[in-house]
Amino acid sequence: MAFSAVCAGLTGVAHADPNGQMYGNPQAAAPYWRYQIGEDCGLMAVADVVGQVTGKEPSQVGVELRGVFTRSEVHHGGVYFFDGTSPQDMVLLLSKYGVQSQLTTGNTLPGMEQDLAAGRKVIAAINAETIWNYPQGKGQRTSADHAVVVTGVDTRNNIVHLNDSGTPNGRNELIPLATFTRAWATSNNLLIVA
Repeated sequence: MAFSAVCAGLTGVAHADPNGQMYGNPQAAAPYWRYQIGEDCGLMAVADVVGQVTGKEPSQVGVELRGVFTRSEVHHGGVYFFDGTSPQDMVLLLSKYGVQSQLTTGNTLPGMEQDLAAGRKVIAAINAETIWNYPQGKGQRTSADHAVVVTGVDTRNNIVHLNDSGTPNGRNELIPLATFTRAWATSNNLLIVA
């Protein structure tokens, strides 16, 4: 669940559009979800995207070992040592599987919708406590601490579809758009797009 990212501003919240549409393909992405063990949400997001792009999803142990033995570009040691993965190192790991990606901040919902419409795969940095609706006073809600794969945005129903490794029901998890935008804002709207 640990995920390091920069905390910053808020985004506007879209309103339901009776003429809205689905951006992305949550049903096609759903088979690549898996439940995380420990603090490996970033690695599970990488494995999910690798599976969607190549059709060959790395095993949980395989991606964890690659994370342990790949030298980090952000800190001393491996990309992963059972305590989370930086977004920059997630881009590095994706490249080790032959998947090119770009990390950016300050993204917008319409931009993400266009990425999904173009068939790109999207990882977002979010605040888990917000997405999972933790009770007030439980956990923090001000910084990003989790990585999810955004598989669809339904503008007709104001729903964001996620492959969220942090919950047993995270395969094609449905999150209200307003909740997602609050959780995403904690990372300055960080995305990794492949």
